[in-house]
Amino acid sequence: MAQKAYLVLENGRVFEGERFGAVGEVSGELVFTTSTVGYLETLTDPGAKGQIIAQTFPLIGNYGVIPEDFESETVHAQGYIVREWCQEPSNFRSEGNLDIFLKSQGVAGLCGLDTRALTKAVRDHGAMTAQIVDHLDNCAEETAAGRPVYAVTTQKAYAMPAENAKYQVAVLDLGIKKSVLHELSERGCALTVLPAATAAAEIAGLKPDGVVISNGPGSPEEYPEIVEQLKILRDKNIPTLGISLGHMLMAMAAGGRCERMKYGHRGENAPVRYTGNRRVYITVQNHGYAVDAASLPATAEVTGVNVNDGSCEAITYTDRPAFSTQFYPEGAAGPQDTLFVFDQFVQMMGGRR
Repeated sequence: MAQKAYLVLENGRVFEGERFGAVGEVSGELVFTTSTVGYLETLTDPGAKGQIIAQTFPLIGNYGVIPEDFESETVHAQGYIVREWCQEPSNFRSEGNLDIFLKSQGVAGLCGLDTRALTKAVRDHGAMTAQIVDHLDNCAEETAAGRPVYAVTTQKAYAMPAENAKYQVAVLDLGIKKSVLHELSERGCALTVLPAATAAAEIAGLKPDGVVISNGPGSPEEYPEIVEQLKILRDKNIPTLGISLGHMLMAMAAGGRCERMKYGHRGENAPVRYTGNRRVYITVQNHGYAVDAASLPATAEVTGVNVNDGSCEAITYTDRPAFSTQFYPEGAAGPQDTLFVFDQFVQMMGGRR
């Protein structure tokens, strides 16, 4: 018989469910993702650090556990909420089911909840913290830890060679996804992946053809020391691509501000319109903050806008070779409309030679 447990929201609302995955009481930022596939990429995205993730799609786990699809070596989510999980997955690539996988990773899950009502609760209230507990009297005041980038970044620099390498690229790892590294390597970029605390002088000392400031978890306001290093790096005039958290930190280094969103964008179906060609791209996203476009200097041109809420999705810097995207350009898991971002980065590096 399944063990009863509770999801307790910051606003006092309680959802009763049944445990699956690991046993444990956890707290974190409650978020929901609208993805219909890609639950493995969602769970192993370092950007999920500190999050309790709820899936809006009702059945999760039907194609099992496929390590080849992981975005990192471990699950980074604090907890996992689903309406129903599939006990007998069907896929020739599968190496197990979701329950056993979460147990092996020490990640607590809840199933049997009304995830539609839960999603509506988050939509009405906005971002909030939550706890998974066995008993309602176990609720604690403290629910989330800060500065998660330093928990997911590489602890030491490492190299990723590329076949027929044409460019040397330094990657500041704030919680990068494997798919991003793969797309860069596929385009002839030999990579040096660096810890989040790496100084600008050390990055420039590698004499890279380009720099990538990666995606990662948490609030951009938590990392003023990284912003300061990016200010120094800006003056080096090295072609630079920022992704998600990297996009926001680059904007702050240019003098802009970021703001917390009421809901955030998480899923694989966020429409982004580019101002140049007026085309709408369907994108993959995982963030709870956004750049305040009105705070940007004149040299930071907003080139991508979210169709749903008008938030800033892409910036091109007109005074230096740099641009950034709020969305995940590699599109894993989801539509790959935005792979052109990597092509633009490579073209920018090529134009500097």
